[in-house]
Amino acid sequence: MSARILDGINGPGDVRALAADGLPRLAAEIRAELLHIVSHQGGHLASNLGITELTVALVRAFDLTQDAIVWDTGHSGYAFKLLTGRRELMRRLREDGGCCGFLHRDESPYDVFGAGHAGTAISAALGIAAARDRTGEAGRVVAVVGDGALGCGSSLEGLNSVIETTKNFILVVNDNRMSIAPNVGGLSRYLSRLIPDARYNRFRSAVSGTISRIPRIGPRLRGLIRRIEEAAKSVVVPGAVFEELGLRYIGPLDGHDVIGLCETFAAVRRMGEPVVVHVLTEKGRGYEAAERAPEAFHGVGRFEIDSGLAAEPPAPPATPASFSAALGDSLYALARADQRVVAITAGMCHATGLALCRAHLPRQFFDVGIAEEHAVIFAAGMAARGLRPVVAIYASFMHRAVDYVFHDVCLQRLPVVLCLDRAGIVPDGPTHHGIHDLSFWGTIPHLCVLQPADGAELDGMLRLCLERHDPVVIRYPRAAAADLLRGGSRSPLEWGRAEVLREGADVVLWGVGREAATALQVAARLQEDGIAAGVVNPRFAIPLDRELLLQQARAGRPLVIIEDHVAPGGFGSLAREALAGVEPLRMLCRGWPREILPWGTETAIRHTYRMDVESLRADIRAFVRGTPTP
Repeated sequence: MSARILDGINGPGDVRALAADGLPRLAAEIRAELLHIVSHQGGHLASNLGITELTVALVRAFDLTQDAIVWDTGHSGYAFKLLTGRRELMRRLREDGGCCGFLHRDESPYDVFGAGHAGTAISAALGIAAARDRTGEAGRVVAVVGDGALGCGSSLEGLNSVIETTKNFILVVNDNRMSIAPNVGGLSRYLSRLIPDARYNRFRSAVSGTISRIPRIGPRLRGLIRRIEEAAKSVVVPGAVFEELGLRYIGPLDGHDVIGLCETFAAVRRMGEPVVVHVLTEKGRGYEAAERAPEAFHGVGRFEIDSGLAAEPPAPPATPASFSAALGDSLYALARADQRVVAITAGMCHATGLALCRAHLPRQFFDVGIAEEHAVIFAAGMAARGLRPVVAIYASFMHRAVDYVFHDVCLQRLPVVLCLDRAGIVPDGPTHHGIHDLSFWGTIPHLCVLQPADGAELDGMLRLCLERHDPVVIRYPRAAAADLLRGGSRSPLEWGRAEVLREGADVVLWGVGREAATALQVAARLQEDGIAAGVVNPRFAIPLDRELLLQQARAGRPLVIIEDHVAPGGFGSLAREALAGVEPLRMLCRGWPREILPWGTETAIRHTYRMDVESLRADIRAFVRGTPTP
């Protein structure tokens, strides 16, 4: 058996030195390697399988010692990592101390711009191009953007600025769903082959110059030919909108013809004008399970390659669903009962649990694409006309729409319910940790923030919020929404009131959201140390239960806040503000520090930052006894 070509690829120079007939084999080996890695480590699969040949062609055609490739979002950068000296590091993808799941400037000099959210590549690449033009440096700048990310407001803003910013810019549109435009047939393919050829461009310029020199009628004739050319393009070429924005359009091209792509990019690199290269790819290419279900294989855990099924043993029937699934079930039931209730998401239907609504209530479901700002304003418009919109978006993605929550929802006091998934730490790392947003919401008028501790509480909160006429945020983590007390008696859900889960005279642990489960575990361990710890489930961050908090503080009981959020600006800060003037006040706030948290397993991150049960037990024990923290 011959050695793998991939094993000899230690950097971009090795790709450029490879014979052209070896490129298809290299692409096949990369695809097999990605399957092996992601099946063991989890990660983004379908998008990376689809972009393999395109990545090989880009690395081969451009000189990365001077050219810059900017990837949008970065979750499609796995093949790029393999080709830029990180083959071994990729074996520890998303592990503690291993390879980042996105492009990261600290990881490699070839990652010229890091990102984990969509819509940044065009503007960032334009900034890099502008800096190059200003300093007189050489090199090309390439932005690689998926068809979904192209619809982001920031992408469109950047696209509108290209012609005013630089004359040397390349945009590659990776279209894996044909959502920009379909292939319109042979004439389009003919023009696609003709336009990037340098001889065509030289011929076009020469003819234009010759016609201009014809006395009297030359300029008018050239203008007439240009108008005829542009009118024809608007009929037969899908990229007319790009041409109107001042970018030469090339495509659509076969994104899996690696040799053809290399030839096209080599020609494009020589062109001295802004260019759009439209490439058609198939998400999940080469792996049947991902081809059949590309959305399900967008982001996956460990799985068996042969079957496509999760590698973990089958879950018993009693295993609780995630908070995402719990939201989806609750919202589906509520929407079926009330046609005013509508579900909105921003390109994340499956991940946010809204598949039931999409499948069975299509008139009450809206996926606006990767456009969080639009989702919020869209919901506000619906609310203004009497509908009850529920918007499900990742907490970290909602950062982009904070101004719209303020300006379009809260200033008008419109009843929009914002359900923020992944509100807490996640394996993907700093771009996806949902641990900063409570500090934003705490300053916005008319906005309430709720945090359920389990799936039943999430259902109750959603129902309660839909009965009110105020804007609300419901935050919940990427976790199982297991019954908090395993069938035990719970206090009724009452607006603005916390729930006492356990009495204890020595210290009271306020476990925010799902951290109530953590607090219960810590309290059980403290009991072994002779410390009677009470546990409170706050339920509401805004408005918090100040009455209960004051009662406990004035009784001289030490208070501990445990939250899956940055401690400065989090629930602990709200509690301290509520207790201002209470003396003496003994309070310990345990959350995440104000720093960039890494990627990796939740277990490892919690251990590193002393947020695991045993570390919390030791620190709270020292706090109660007045001894130094371990």
